[in-house]
Amino acid sequence: MTSEHGTRRREAVGEVLDAAELGAELGEKATLVQFSTAFCQPCRATRRTLAEVAAMVEGVGHVEIDAEERLDLVRALGIARTPTVLVLDRDGRIVIRAAGQPRRADVIAALGRAV
Repeated sequence: MTSEHGTRRREAVGEVLDAAELGAELGEKATLVQFSTAFCQPCRATRRTLAEVAAMVEGVGHVEIDAEERLDLVRALGIARTPTVLVLDRDGRIVIRAAGQPRRADVIAALGRAV
């Protein structure tokens, strides 16, 4: 599927993202990818939650992507709002995609599906 901007839109869940595309290394076991914008209040709370969970679970990385700076990736993945969180498995495959501020318990449950 191609967007009106000529960027091929990917389906997201099941899609594989790599370190070069994200601009950061993937976690050894899983990676929490957060799309944020500068003035998004829920993004700040999401950042704290994801960082806390990543620190608690060995081998889990947290990558925050500024949606305004990475419009190519935002369009390709069909990110419509911030925060949007992608949970990647060890191979970079998107296992779960969720929009809005997540609860810590939901992030931990999602990681359970990814590892």
